[in-house]
Amino acid sequence: MSDPPSWFVPGSACDRAKGICGDEGIRTPDILLAKQALYQLSYVPARFVTSAPAGAEHPRPSKALLGFFANRRPSMPDLTLPTAYPPAPQGDVVDSYHGVAVPDPYRALEDLDSPETRAWIDAEVAVTERFLDAIPERATVRRRLLELWNYERFGTPTRVGDEYVFSRNTGLQNQSVLYIAARPGGEARVLLDPNTFSTDGTVALSGASFSDDGTLMAYATSASGSDWLVWRVREVATGVDRADEIRWCKFSGASWRRDGSGFYYSRYAEPDPQNQFKDENYNQTVFFHALGTAQSDDVLVYARPDHPDWNFSAITSEDGRWLLIDASQGTDPNNRIFVQDLATGGDVVELLAKGDASYDYLGNDGSTFYFRTTLDAPRGRIVKLSVEDRTPVEVVAQSDDLLEAAALFGDTLLLEYLHDAHSVVRRVHLDGGVLGDVALPGLGTASGFGGKRRATETFYSYASYTRPSSVYRLDLSTGASTLVFAPTVSFDPDEYVSEQVFYTSRDGTRVPMIVTAKKGVPRDGTAPTILYGYGGFNISLTPSFSPAILVWLERGGIWAVPNLRGGGEYGEAWHLAGTKEHKQNVFDDFIAAAEYLIAHEYTSTPKLAIFGGSNGGLLVGACMTQRPELFAAAIPAVGVLDMLRFQKFTIGWAWTSDYGSSDDADGFAYLYAYSPLHNLRAGTHYPATLIETADHDDRVYPAHSFKFAAALQAAQGGPAPVLIRIETKAGHGAGKPTTKMIDEAADRYAFLIKVLGESGAETAA
Repeated sequence: MSDPPSWFVPGSACDRAKGICGDEGIRTPDILLAKQALYQLSYVPARFVTSAPAGAEHPRPSKALLGFFANRRPSMPDLTLPTAYPPAPQGDVVDSYHGVAVPDPYRALEDLDSPETRAWIDAEVAVTERFLDAIPERATVRRRLLELWNYERFGTPTRVGDEYVFSRNTGLQNQSVLYIAARPGGEARVLLDPNTFSTDGTVALSGASFSDDGTLMAYATSASGSDWLVWRVREVATGVDRADEIRWCKFSGASWRRDGSGFYYSRYAEPDPQNQFKDENYNQTVFFHALGTAQSDDVLVYARPDHPDWNFSAITSEDGRWLLIDASQGTDPNNRIFVQDLATGGDVVELLAKGDASYDYLGNDGSTFYFRTTLDAPRGRIVKLSVEDRTPVEVVAQSDDLLEAAALFGDTLLLEYLHDAHSVVRRVHLDGGVLGDVALPGLGTASGFGGKRRATETFYSYASYTRPSSVYRLDLSTGASTLVFAPTVSFDPDEYVSEQVFYTSRDGTRVPMIVTAKKGVPRDGTAPTILYGYGGFNISLTPSFSPAILVWLERGGIWAVPNLRGGGEYGEAWHLAGTKEHKQNVFDDFIAAAEYLIAHEYTSTPKLAIFGGSNGGLLVGACMTQRPELFAAAIPAVGVLDMLRFQKFTIGWAWTSDYGSSDDADGFAYLYAYSPLHNLRAGTHYPATLIETADHDDRVYPAHSFKFAAALQAAQGGPAPVLIRIETKAGHGAGKPTTKMIDEAADRYAFLIKVLGESGAETAA
């Protein structure tokens, strides 16, 4: 499979999609132009719906509807801040976009290291800390987070030579440790402990790849959450590192030659040291590194200066004959496949050169290759083709469910489907015959299924919102699963329930949502609720366990996750319906989810918070500016909030496949219509807002959050606080140490407890 193994622990959903989109997904932005049609709230009586004023883009519910909700909600707490906001550095910058003048008064905040910006950051941090420190529940929540987080957990094992490699965390270790053992569950020794790389846990293991015989491991580390990687080589038997060191890599794996003489990787040119966390990243190239040589001697394998926006992943076939180069453009799911015959050392051949679909390499028989593809199948199918005859031949047809991933073992395909956003795993023979489904415990997410084609077993994990990840062994000959590891957490999962509901969005689209709560939570509109969303880059939000979510549920809160358009839950058509000029569909879906929860009395406006990270931060920013009266609180985390300039920083240009670009006149029109930074209106009563970012975020440049915070504080016309939480020595989310995750969650919940009027509620012991 092309997915990373379990011990490659990404920080977000976007990391699973080549790691270059603006996501957290948090374990983490194209719109229809002004719609004139009536926003049909099909789940409330018709008398509560009113048409929009002429020319309005976002119709509002009628006064009758607002009264209906108001009668079912408690009063808003007093949220007046004890101090004024720090003055932000301002200027008179005005940009012209296709004849439209657009002021950018807080442009100075894009210079992260200027004395003015640093002074503003320090002052904002002080304001936020004073506010949070005055909330008594902050310490209580943090203690409970520590208790719940402190449980032993394992990653899915991977066969390496004659042994098994897996990750393990005893509970509160900042980084999970890599172990190796003769058998899963047997006596193990430490292969690599990232906690020894730094005293504060901010250097993380970001990738690992083993030579075919299992004697050598190439591994990548990243510091302070940056996307920049450093690759090194370790001897598996001794645990000793060799002298090899590879720098200036991002979004790259390491793919070994079968003889173990070296590996292929992708890199960028060495950046300006002063701007390595800011400058745009173009012209990725593929190199081969021969063991024992300096990086300066590495051989250039493939480059495309005619396409500076192409990204490359190098893959060696299991038989050692082929080098496959996966070429993608930004975050577009469609890609190209080029191959080189390593046996003959011939030229790179463009096997699939049109970029007309997504192709995931599964394996090969000689010169015949197997792929999971969306070619003529937006929900995915399996095909084969050869170097000699490049006409795809169908092996497994498209089904009604999304084929999210696949793996090839011998002559058996393991097909991972999503059925209404939860996992179904099917075994199918290469001749197309169905061998049966893998029995899964319930409504949740199965992941893993890695290994070499010659393997007779594979491993996977299974989790849901209320059940932590358990590890299973799958016998590939019988299809039987055996439990390898089940964690013990200090809570009873049977006290909680997840239900899947379906609601109708603005244009009549049926959207699924999973709502999780403690059994017995009253349906009277009083439950504090977090509505979490993403909706972009073909990323699917599926059930997953987090101790942080559990703390919220213990307090009587509700956790609701809709599967918005722009995601991948129903295939490419679902994804495209939330991109570029259709991006407004994503915001409409999220707003409709909030309206559904209120109308069905799960919660009410004063108890409703919205939360999302990265692309989800954009989602939150857009919805709170379009419907500020609908939400009591908003948490846009590491968000893409300036939609006119996102492409000018680091890897932001790669997101234009989903967003479009302000460089294009049509793109500017729809981006300007919803860009959170540009749609703030002075004097508006915005919800209580906690903006989250990090000083080393070189995925979504921190200036997005800085400028939005300054502008929102200036525009706020109501009493609700607008705060910004700025994490130090951290990035977009990948590799974040446990202590920082716990502190972040404690601050987030303390903020919500305060602004949702939940002070006084006790956390369960």
